[in-house]
Amino acid sequence: MQKGPCQRHIHSLVMKNRLTLYLLPILALASLPVTIGEPGSLRPVLSGPDRAYLNTRVVFRCSAPGLSSRVAYKLIRDRRFQVATEVSHKGDQPTAFPLKVTAASGGSYQCRAFAGRKSGLSNRIKLTVVTPPSNTRVTSEPFPPVAYEGSRIVMSCDAERGSDLKYTWHRNRKEVTSSTAGFVIAENKLVMEEVTLDQEGSYSCVAWSVVRDISRYSTSAEVKVTVKVKISKPEISISVFKDGENYHGNVTCRSSRGSPPVSFSLLLDDREVRSAKAAESLAAWFDVPVVIGLNMGEARCRGRTEVQDLKSEALALQVVPVGADVRVEVDYLYSAEATLTAARLSCRISRGTFPLFSWLLNDSVLLPEEIQTQAVLSHQRKVLFLPQLSAEDSGSYRCRARDSYEDSGPWAESAAVLVRITEENRNSMAQASLCSETSQKFLTEVITLVFCCFFLLMLAVASACLFKMLDLSAAPTNVSAANTMPFHLSEPESETDTLSRHVQNQTAEITV
Repeated sequence: MQKGPCQRHIHSLVMKNRLTLYLLPILALASLPVTIGEPGSLRPVLSGPDRAYLNTRVVFRCSAPGLSSRVAYKLIRDRRFQVATEVSHKGDQPTAFPLKVTAASGGSYQCRAFAGRKSGLSNRIKLTVVTPPSNTRVTSEPFPPVAYEGSRIVMSCDAERGSDLKYTWHRNRKEVTSSTAGFVIAENKLVMEEVTLDQEGSYSCVAWSVVRDISRYSTSAEVKVTVKVKISKPEISISVFKDGENYHGNVTCRSSRGSPPVSFSLLLDDREVRSAKAAESLAAWFDVPVVIGLNMGEARCRGRTEVQDLKSEALALQVVPVGADVRVEVDYLYSAEATLTAARLSCRISRGTFPLFSWLLNDSVLLPEEIQTQAVLSHQRKVLFLPQLSAEDSGSYRCRARDSYEDSGPWAESAAVLVRITEENRNSMAQASLCSETSQKFLTEVITLVFCCFFLLMLAVASACLFKMLDLSAAPTNVSAANTMPFHLSEPESETDTLSRHVQNQTAEITV
């Protein structure tokens, strides 16, 4: 039976398919030597940077060590994004993948290698994109950085852009570190827990990053740190002047230390009557009416800042006229060699709040440039100091005083005191002073000796009393022991025994 054309075509296809099935094992065996000839499975190696600046170029390299045949490589990011593809005619020669770093370039990189029917995945490299710092500035808490001594200031170094940054601080263009006394550095902050005057100055910071020994910097502008000093306790004083027929008191409120501005107030009997703000100084002045001789109460100064509220001591707002009792006292001063070298004359008055003193020598007024005066120790004392005594300093000295606010007021004068300086009396005064000092020293030694003798005598008496008390405390014990002896019947005593017992009884009685 002859087959039709269609049947013959089908039969031919079947034979071809069978031939293909027969040839597949042969083809597999033919290719086997090629596969077996390659060393092991694919283990590609990826090399490249782990950090890179933004907008720079980096190169990753992939190789398949030990593979000499043609290899295809794919650079992959985060296991799913294909970055680039390259083909190498020899797998053991590294293939480069240049890459421009953008903000999206950060991630985990691997390369996949293909050789024939084999493939392999390389090691992983995590790339960090570093943004260089820019527009760095210093901020503070409080802002602006103005604080009182002992307060806390925290300064921050802030960059508008930048990642993986480090920070360096400078004060007056000198570096500040954590080892610098008074400073604590934590991340981008510079902390002064208890700020002092020594920490005042101009501060700046540098934000910087480093990648493969390449550093990028951004420096801030300087910020001035001002440390304010707390004010001291206010002091109050008053001076009186006359305006026509009326008297006025100029009250001064002052602090010896501190930082302005300070608000000063004048309190009269704890009631505020005046106030003023000292913007550039530490003092304020108040004008008050005064009645001579009238006690107008107690005045105080009050000083206030943002953190303080202090009051001065009380001052009696009373002006007492200078009294009539004025006297002069003279003290002579000697050198170490007991030589008279100087004299000090003190002018004392019985009363007077604002005295004005004047000195006279032989009824001639001594001008200020003709005399040397020491500081006024009180309102009632003025001292005239004669530092180098000579015959010219001899004479009759008087002092006088009047109210300083009365330009034409009467003077109250002291009696005259004679000061006579010659070589003879200088030596005699020195000898007298030496004798006085010797007598005083001798008297001190005598008093010391008498005290020591008295102390030794008291010590002896106390010792005798102590021994007597010890003897008295021991005697009752012996008597008691004798009295507590058991009673026994005995034979009649002989005369000798009777005499012995009598002696013992006498001894016991004396002891008691």
